[in-house]
Amino acid sequence: MSNGNNLILMDIPESLESDRLLIRAPRWGDGAAVCKAALDSVQELGPWMPWASRLTPEASEASVRRSRLDYLERSDLRLMLILKENGQFIGGSGLHRIDWEARKFEIGYWIHSAWAGKGLISEAVEAITHFAVTELQANRLEIRCDARNERSAGVARRSGFTLEGILRKEKCDVDGELRDTMVFAKVRGAEF
Repeated sequence: MSNGNNLILMDIPESLESDRLLIRAPRWGDGAAVCKAALDSVQELGPWMPWASRLTPEASEASVRRSRLDYLERSDLRLMLILKENGQFIGGSGLHRIDWEARKFEIGYWIHSAWAGKGLISEAVEAITHFAVTELQANRLEIRCDARNERSAGVARRSGFTLEGILRKEKCDVDGELRDTMVFAKVRGAEF
């Protein structure tokens, strides 16, 4: 299945569920909710995700539409986090940096600050991990985060990911300063 054209034919579900969340592929029209959640949470997201402070409703909708196409092409699997109880969008996640031949994926995530600290991201990561292992036959899952982002690292640790190393001065932060990246992983045969 290393031929990219065959991946389009893969039957990948559009959604999955956890106890409290509907986790689904992006849809046209999701942009306004994504923009509002990001702008409401810019203080918390800004240090790690500089795009949050620059987001506009139009740019957000354009991003969602590109993500929808990426999902259909299987080049990136962005996911929306929706509360099942009321249908409210509360954050984003997904499977990124996909290597279909090796079956390697990176799980990324963010949450509206009003919903932080309630275990929802850990719940989403567990569900997405299960989805990647069972539906996509993942061999390796990674979570990468700025070495200073202890909340994100805490999610990886609570979800059973192993810190494999720290990439020193690997990326620039929002101020243009080089920063370190922690790389957590789960691999088939060891953690699942």
